[in-house]
Amino acid sequence: MKLEFTTYLIVCPLVFLAGFIDSIAGGGGLISLPAYLLAGLPAHLASGTNKMSAVFGTALATGKYAREGRIRWKAALPAAAAALPGAWLGAQLQLLIPERAVQAFMLVAIPVVALTILLRRNAMEQPRAGREAKVWLCALIGLVIGAYDGFFGPGTGTFLMLAFTFFGGMDLVTAGGSAKLVNLASNLAAMASFASSASALPALALPAALCSMAGNYLGSRLAVQKGARVIRPMFFVVLALLMGTVAYRFFA
Repeated sequence: MKLEFTTYLIVCPLVFLAGFIDSIAGGGGLISLPAYLLAGLPAHLASGTNKMSAVFGTALATGKYAREGRIRWKAALPAAAAALPGAWLGAQLQLLIPERAVQAFMLVAIPVVALTILLRRNAMEQPRAGREAKVWLCALIGLVIGAYDGFFGPGTGTFLMLAFTFFGGMDLVTAGGSAKLVNLASNLAAMASFASSASALPALALPAALCSMAGNYLGSRLAVQKGARVIRPMFFVVLALLMGTVAYRFFA
């Protein structure tokens, strides 16, 4: 696929914004994946390129949370281990589905994800203190959400944060750090699956990865410093833009 300069002008700023938001509250894929679609990439190629660029930013944010002691390893490690096969299977499933069907799924799934974020706002703001998730439950969370990440992706970090706050009693910052580790594992597995099928554009993914890393660095730093005050409202900043972007790409 031939890449135009306008492709980079569309993708890179939105990927930076996606990395910034994703490192704080998850859901960055709600911006980055539509960005690739808006730039004209086919659905499968958009998903693979998105994973390739996102993995670098996620790794940087994970390192930042780890250095600040904001990852609960007992919950995050089994979830991350289970997310690896889950994401690989999800990515393989997407490659078997016709592109038009994947686009239709995206059009339905993105507003559903956004609505879920809105409806579960209180669950994220009021974690169950003192509650520890069992190892098997963490592994199940990683497997299921990892498969979703490989198949679709947007909202993965948010769903992980919801699970860790609800089942693990974590505060929002620790849930975000733990979710980053799991998301990193699922991104790596999905990226490997897409790359093995040549469903990625390194010439676009690598410049976008630099933007993702910059956004993730700034966002994770802000989240650690400001905590829930900056995390809570972040979900609702770009929802209208996301709906319009995906709808335009599908019906254009």
